[in-house]
Amino acid sequence: MKVAILGGTGPQGQGIALRLASAGVDVTIGSRDEVRASEVADALNAKLRGRTPAARAIRGAANEVAVRAADRLVLLAVPFSAHDETLLSVRALLAGKVLVDIVVPLAPGNPRAVAMPAQGSATEAAQALVGPGVPVVGALHNVSAHALNDLDHAINCDVLVAGDSAEAKEEVMALVQQLGVSAYDAGPAESARCIEAITPILIRLNISKKVPFTHAGVRIWAPGT
Repeated sequence: MKVAILGGTGPQGQGIALRLASAGVDVTIGSRDEVRASEVADALNAKLRGRTPAARAIRGAANEVAVRAADRLVLLAVPFSAHDETLLSVRALLAGKVLVDIVVPLAPGNPRAVAMPAQGSATEAAQALVGPGVPVVGALHNVSAHALNDLDHAINCDVLVAGDSAEAKEEVMALVQQLGVSAYDAGPAESARCIEAITPILIRLNISKKVPFTHAGVRIWAPGT
């Protein structure tokens, strides 16, 4: 499997790249700055060296090249301020692929609140931009960058997945499970409004002096456990 991560030079994108490459997935991280992408890829490969025989080398490239390198799944991990611009720059290349939008529309200057776009969520905004021919799936919104990048520990949460294509969601959940976590189908794309809104709540808890932990996530518990 060949996966692209646009915005892969950011903390969350780097963490996802590390986890997927560790599991043997072929990963290309994309950036508007090809040189920056290559530098970050080199640094990530240094972290992976010697960890697992299954690990694949991460490549860095311009966003457009990264999208072309993906056989099916393209992850969008940019800040929300760059969300629409990035999608518009690669929209013509997404035919035949699934877009996995992990972006949370945090309020400018206040990560403890969301500022949802007119469409209702970043996931729905992405679907409106790329059109109905490209399935968009929202996922990985509530996993902290710290947890993703800490390869010495398992990821401490589950992943909720939302989108209007059942087939695309199954593909994304299979990818997420390669991170070593459980993924759950949370319903149609409009469910992303609730899922994305959980992130600022977690941020609020994680920075609160009244809470004795940081980097919290969401976990789905079965009754009686």
